Amino acid sequence: MDVSGGSGQPRSGNDESAEPRAHPTDPAADPTGPAERGPGETSDETPAAPDEPGRATAPTGKPAPDTGAEGDPDARSKPPSDGRPTPAPSGTPAPSGSPAPSGTSEPSGSPASPGTSEPPGPQEPAEPREPAAAPRHAAHHAGTGTGTPRHRTDTPRHRTEAHTDGTGGPGRPPQRRPEPGGGLLMGRPFGVPVYVAPSWFLVAILITWVFGGQLDRVLPELGAARYLVSLFFAIAFYASVLVHELAHTVAALRFKLPVRRIQLQFFGGVSEIEKEAETPGREFVLAFVGPLLSLVLSGVFYAALLPVEPDSVPGVLLAGLMVSNLIVAAFNLLPGLPLDGGRMLRAVVWKLTGKPMSGTIAAAWVGRALAIAVLIGLPLLTQSLGSDAADDVGMDTVMDALLAAILAAIIWTGAGNSLRMARLREHLPELRARALTRRAVPVQADTPLSEALRRANASGARALVVVDADGTPASLVREAAIVGVPEHRRPWVPVSTLAQDLTDGMRVSAELSGEELLDALRANPATEYLVVEETGEIYGVLSAADVERAFVKAMARPS
Repeated sequence: MDVSGGSGQPRSGNDESAEPRAHPTDPAADPTGPAERGPGETSDETPAAPDEPGRATAPTGKPAPDTGAEGDPDARSKPPSDGRPTPAPSGTPAPSGSPAPSGTSEPSGSPASPGTSEPPGPQEPAEPREPAAAPRHAAHHAGTGTGTPRHRTDTPRHRTEAHTDGTGGPGRPPQRRPEPGGGLLMGRPFGVPVYVAPSWFLVAILITWVFGGQLDRVLPELGAARYLVSLFFAIAFYASVLVHELAHTVAALRFKLPVRRIQLQFFGGVSEIEKEAETPGREFVLAFVGPLLSLVLSGVFYAALLPVEPDSVPGVLLAGLMVSNLIVAAFNLLPGLPLDGGRMLRAVVWKLTGKPMSGTIAAAWVGRALAIAVLIGLPLLTQSLGSDAADDVGMDTVMDALLAAILAAIIWTGAGNSLRMARLREHLPELRARALTRRAVPVQADTPLSEALRRANASGARALVVVDADGTPASLVREAAIVGVPEHRRPWVPVSTLAQDLTDGMRVSAELSGEELLDALRANPATEYLVVEETGEIYGVLSAADVERAFVKAMARPS
């Protein structure tokens, strides 16, 4: 089934202007007006319109406010004529009328200068956490019956570049991926980890108990040994479910779609395919191969059953596996999400309308209708088929109703998740590293925090990048560390003591967007990232909190 997730809300102000903007790390002119604004102050004045593409005119009297995490990243003020550098931490507020980023909002204050108080740093952000997860395309099958700055140094002007050793290109993090987890690791067929969730053991016990009762009526001479035979059946049945999921996995890998993991759960298996098929034809094939393999397995078990005595242990096992695989195939072919048949229906509607979202909506609503049908129809069907066992009607009715309720709940929630997933994929392209990047200013490692904050406030920047003597970025000053330093101590605290050393994984390309951006951040969890151009030139600093807020804001917008 399709699943989605994410948390946080982006800074407002990402309604990009049609006006040309300047580079995020271009230094801004020092304010010459009667008063300076601090990181927490706002103004109703708007900057003058730019005179030429890619450059903005210098502000007259006040520094231009930052456009926010989602604003046009090119909205930057003109470099100063005196050639001073323009550093900056994350302490500049978002434009008036926009909500301050939760966990990273900055307190009010006036800019620091010799003899005056320096501006306070930004509020302490939330604890470092893994950015919102990218969406995954997962197929569910019920098992028990369903199957980056140009900057200035003090004198010469030069371009600062970021190291990219060990990366897949300028600013791109190494492609390492943490283990997904999800239970007991059983193996890695085709390089995809297979996990058995703890809930599987519960269903294995249930199958052993139920099938053991049936064996007692068919082969009473087995005695207690029937439960060993039943346990073997439970394991063999889930092996068949694994084959079903491997069919999806092989098809996905054939179409160059990454598969995160396969997980065997209470009601079957899940193949977590991390990207969507590019065409409706591939989507159809990707969904169909699972039920097809289940049908093939059912045929294989039927052929193996022909020469075997039906009333023997092998005969009973083969018959049970044949019927169970046939049920898995039939159930998954039902035309409603999150089942394979629902994905096939989605592919057909996608092909007819040319709109993937239309296919998802149609298949999801059919899935919800199917959930209601299962809730009502399954108990009635089983009762009519077993009406001759009048003495067990009460218990059978309760068990059938419970099973129907569980299956209906799985189908209903899976259909809803598919709709949310489709909406997420529709809005993911709105997440662009270039648009979410904060303006940054370079500072030397021995620069006092108060001076760094003063420069940042003067330039309207919200992040500090510590550079070496050659202008190469070495570390990022952490927002949380700035907040922890009292204002009276900031003139004596060098920024290097508050910085986190840069690793290859903390450098991301300014061209990343959507799923690629989320994947890069998820692979290297951190609170801030250095954003660089493809040439290696620094573009700015990206906050994971800003990405999460943008993620949720995009999800809240109507489709």
